[in-house]
Amino acid sequence: MPRLIHLGLGNFHRAHQAWYTAQAGEDWRITGVVMRNAALFDALQSGNGYALGIRSSDGLRTEQITLHDKVLLASRDPAAVIDAFADPDLMAVTLTITEKGYCLDPATGQLDLDNPVIKADLAGQPTSAIGLLALGLARRMEAGLDPLTVLSCDNLSGNGHKLGAAISDFSKAAQLQIDPGTCFPDTMVDRITPATTETLSNEIAASAGQPAVMPVMTEAFTEWVIEDNFAASRPAWELAGAELVPDVAPYEKRKLRLLNASHSWLAYAGLLSGHRYVHEAMADADLRASVERLWDEAVETLPDSVKDTAPAYRAALLDRFAVTEMRHELIQIATDGSLKMRERIVPLLVNGRDAPQAFDAVAAWIAFALRTHQRGETLSDPNSARITEMIDAARDNRLAIAQLADLIGISDLKPTQLDTLAARVEALGA
Repeated sequence: MPRLIHLGLGNFHRAHQAWYTAQAGEDWRITGVVMRNAALFDALQSGNGYALGIRSSDGLRTEQITLHDKVLLASRDPAAVIDAFADPDLMAVTLTITEKGYCLDPATGQLDLDNPVIKADLAGQPTSAIGLLALGLARRMEAGLDPLTVLSCDNLSGNGHKLGAAISDFSKAAQLQIDPGTCFPDTMVDRITPATTETLSNEIAASAGQPAVMPVMTEAFTEWVIEDNFAASRPAWELAGAELVPDVAPYEKRKLRLLNASHSWLAYAGLLSGHRYVHEAMADADLRASVERLWDEAVETLPDSVKDTAPAYRAALLDRFAVTEMRHELIQIATDGSLKMRERIVPLLVNGRDAPQAFDAVAAWIAFALRTHQRGETLSDPNSARITEMIDAARDNRLAIAQLADLIGISDLKPTQLDTLAARVEALGA
């Protein structure tokens, strides 16, 4: 029976790649690797799967997904994860580990070999997805098995290329041999999947007519664009609507610069304005108008191949953002801002482009970081310690603002630009 491994068995995978595989019409199975969440691992041990709630304008329907017949907990038994790569039935690996899980140096984009997690992996205590994946691929080659396709499904520009490079860097450092036929196609994924609250769990259980174990809520809209570059067979994901294309980059840029950029702006500006959910922020006339301005700026940066799709894409986003019942929390979107801003907002400002709304989005992230610090709270960000040090060491807000801007890739600000940025930060409430 053909098999996939998935690293990062969180809500998004269970709403997206697992759903596509279930819709593919073939008898595939998934070995799900939970990185650290022992409660999720324990709950999925039964093999009975989980309930997926799918929300559309027609209401809520549920599907029972039962593909994960093997579930492993990486933090408890990394050796079992590595051994799973030596399964002859294994054809591909997918992963959703968030941007910070790639342990990349923000300055170079290469694997940060000084990252404490990577250093622990190299010392023989693997816990990161990069370490486990590299060691698993090496184990597979040792077993004399065919190469695999490894699909990153994270919101990271050029995700397949960056993942392949990170695995190569790790393998060289650890002196591992990985099959050169291993493929790392780029992908672009999209499906809004809010954090599961007690309210959402109860709604899914009521719709399913039975208690729901580790349920997931998602929207009816879904998108998966995959570079057509595979080392072995794969599920017929296209039957569920996935697109196999020669180049994912144009679709990725459209998503990052329209959906993701506006999400980040809404998260920081919305939270600073006292909103909790995406639909609440979009109901704020000022914030909605600013989203439209951000999209106007973003469209000008899109490749010609997708630029003419922007009006329909924008209309679809407005519909999605307005669904009250999704209750997509802004604080969930606001995590890992120092990484996300580089991918989503900074490209709108390169080469001296005049993009005042994108500049406002930078100001909103900085204002949010400063306010979080002022309240004595911890920023949910892989660079939180560095950000705290910057703010504490700065002699005034102006210097802190310049350093935070530099952290996300906006350096060498002119005095007038820094004045404007500082004024916008102050106006946003920091």
